[in-house]
Amino acid sequence: MPRLSAKDFHPEVLRLFDQYVHGLIPRRGFLQAASAYAVAGVSAAELLEMLSPRFAEAQRVSPSDTRLVAQKVEIQSPRGSGVLRGVLAQPAPGGWQGKETRAKVLVIHENRGLNPHIEDIARRLALDGFIALAPDALTPLGGYPGDEDRARELFGQLDQNKCLEDFIAAARHLQSLPDGNGKLGAVGFCYGGGIVNTLAERLPDLDAGVAFYGVAPDLAKVADIKAQLQLHFAGDDARVNATWPPYEAALKAAGVRYEAFVYPGVQHGFNNDTTPRFDEAAAKLAWERTIGFFNRTLRG
Repeated sequence: MPRLSAKDFHPEVLRLFDQYVHGLIPRRGFLQAASAYAVAGVSAAELLEMLSPRFAEAQRVSPSDTRLVAQKVEIQSPRGSGVLRGVLAQPAPGGWQGKETRAKVLVIHENRGLNPHIEDIARRLALDGFIALAPDALTPLGGYPGDEDRARELFGQLDQNKCLEDFIAAARHLQSLPDGNGKLGAVGFCYGGGIVNTLAERLPDLDAGVAFYGVAPDLAKVADIKAQLQLHFAGDDARVNATWPPYEAALKAAGVRYEAFVYPGVQHGFNNDTTPRFDEAAAKLAWERTIGFFNRTLRG
């Protein structure tokens, strides 16, 4: 199958897919509504398949890349799920030498758990010289199941209060690891972007947070944010973008240091290079900004 882009789909199909991915409509609801836009012999089920992730084709950094060390870890989370599993990726010995350069970054997944794409994101950060930890919120339900539909179904069963405690425990675990320069950052995508916004309120020692198309946190607690923030929004993402104006007003009122970028004409999930919603130009620019921001805030 040739690589498709958002332009290959009717805007309403993309809107329906966004609703389906975020649990606002069931699979059956997507198929029924999308059938009105199935053309040229392509069924609604085939549209859904076309929009679904293709992990192997999008992998950029192999787990066996000798420039890094990636390993599975267990994290104690007594206030959350008890035990959390994840992947820790860091530069291989001999690379990025110098304690002052090796900051730590927590990587927070979308609403499907720690899938291959997010593991790849952690490895990309390791190649940029960061110690990256990507936990799996689905650990109490057996971990990421290898199937996106099943992962989405399981995600809806999680206790979100415990999930937040799990991510806090993961941040503490990452901080406790030897090496590094003592600086802590976090980056998250979609659901994970919202978690980054919330962690900024909960973790006074978070130095920097990057949220990709994440919803706003509790506005009453924005004044608690000590971290510097970088926020990325897709231009065609009415659901998330509706939460931004009041969030920005609260950030300004609290004097929080932040920068925000809107990428016109792109879809929610534009940084995820496993699906047609990926936009290469916007993703490249956003990632360059992300690494530059972490370099300034965590290494500067």
